[in-house]
Amino acid sequence: MSVRDKTIVVGISGGIAAYKSCETVRLLTQAGATVRVVLTRAAEEFVTPLTLQTLSGHPVARRTFDLTEESEIGHIRLADSADALLIAPATANVIAKLAAGIADDLLTTIVLATRAPVLVAPAMNVHMWEHATVQENLARLRARGVRIIEPESGALACGYEGAGRLPEPAVLVEEVAVAVSAKDLAGRRVLITAGPTWEALDPVRHLANRSSGKMGFALARIARRRGADVTLVTGPTALADLPGVTCVHVTSACEMEEAALRHAVTADCVVMAAAVGDYRPMDAARHKIKRGRGELTVRLAPNPDILAAISALPGRRTLVGFAAETRDLVANARRKLQAKGVHLMVANDITAPGAGFDVDTNVVTLIERTGSVERLEQMSKDAVAGVIFDRVQRLMRPRPSRLTRAGAGRRRGAR
Repeated sequence: MSVRDKTIVVGISGGIAAYKSCETVRLLTQAGATVRVVLTRAAEEFVTPLTLQTLSGHPVARRTFDLTEESEIGHIRLADSADALLIAPATANVIAKLAAGIADDLLTTIVLATRAPVLVAPAMNVHMWEHATVQENLARLRARGVRIIEPESGALACGYEGAGRLPEPAVLVEEVAVAVSAKDLAGRRVLITAGPTWEALDPVRHLANRSSGKMGFALARIARRRGADVTLVTGPTALADLPGVTCVHVTSACEMEEAALRHAVTADCVVMAAAVGDYRPMDAARHKIKRGRGELTVRLAPNPDILAAISALPGRRTLVGFAAETRDLVANARRKLQAKGVHLMVANDITAPGAGFDVDTNVVTLIERTGSVERLEQMSKDAVAGVIFDRVQRLMRPRPSRLTRAGAGRRRGAR
């Protein structure tokens, strides 16, 4: 699930990082959310209501006792309409007021009145961030169920280095998407592989493929939104690690096999979206191969079949494979499904427009063990990931209820 058709209230308090909130509002609006902005008095020293009204397409709320707002009891209307409330940046002062339950302005009043998830993104000087009072206030908020988006470390506007930077707008938007998504995969462990593998030819060259990793990262992002405990084993890509996801970086197919098998043992679902190289040089040169006058012959050895190895592991888990083909799409994907023992095969013709490597869209055909075949129209990779996990959720065996587990325990005890 995304923020589309959701109402997101964005509260902005008075810190220099407020400039990032403008881009956050723009991204939320672009993603299809209805965005209502609330500015504190101090925030108006950094960003203007006109800017935020232009970006959101809605008037900016500023005062608790604004006559226009209060004719509709504005703070209650905003609190009730919100699917999520994001405060970014959240200053030490605002955090202290929230922890104490003080409601002396429009923003803090809305926080007390809303039943929507509240996300707080602190941004401040590193010494303020590390102060015991700030950390105690944050602990109190966490205990009440407020989601704290941890600040990043780096160069701060005050000239110091350290923790206290507001995360980038895309990170804030993703955290909001997590907050508003249904958690139908809660309690599930999901392993996903992504990206290419690099097979060393010599210390400076390697054999690889054109996979960007975008499909695998989209799967990890959507699984996390839906509540899963996600591990992402990824080959070399240009993509940043995903927040809230355990990212394991590997280079070669053998390294990916070792990591994938280790994490698959405890996984409820494994999605093999990586484009694993089928072959590797038998003997990688210890030194750079110099240009010669004759031909160069490279002997190749087959790489391990990771999906087949996971399929052979003891225990039950839902397996999803990917088949990138250039011809005979369904026939080749069906053969792979049967040979690897997977539950769902995601096949795509990489020659089709919008379905190749390093693009943000995909065109896939879903093939199940039952023989059902469904071709999806071109859509974003996040949307494709959503459809895949709809199928996964249906294919997974139900988790035993507490009553069932208790009964099983009593039966074991009786023996």
